[in-house]
Amino acid sequence: MIPSKTRKKLFNAPLHERSSAVKSHLSDDLQAKYGRRSFRVRKGDTMKVMRGEYKGIEGKVTRVYTDSGTVSIEGVTREKIAGGRTVPVKIHASKGSITSLNLDDKWRKTKLEESSGKAEEAATP
Repeated sequence: MIPSKTRKKLFNAPLHERSSAVKSHLSDDLQAKYGRRSFRVRKGDTMKVMRGEYKGIEGKVTRVYTDSGTVSIEGVTREKIAGGRTVPVKIHASKGSITSLNLDDKWRKTKLEESSGKAEEAATP
């Protein structure tokens, strides 16, 4: 595939398709538990920033921006020059790691259980 065409397809995709691109890696213990490497980020998940100026900060996801593929995390803020108030900094979903999942949604819970069941089947000889 030609990279420019792949990027064009992603940037021009409708929001319901771009929503599935807001994924992040799971932490090592969650990867072992659920048998999958990444999962869709959702409000209420706890994430740790792995890259950039805010590296190492961990907090709850307060908002997910599907149009830009970014998330806002508690504690990741900066002060505005004019006015002195603090604003949340948007972090790209791929630059963080999910440390705990919000499992209030039944669909999301079953999706994880399905993948963990497949991982267990593959592990047993």
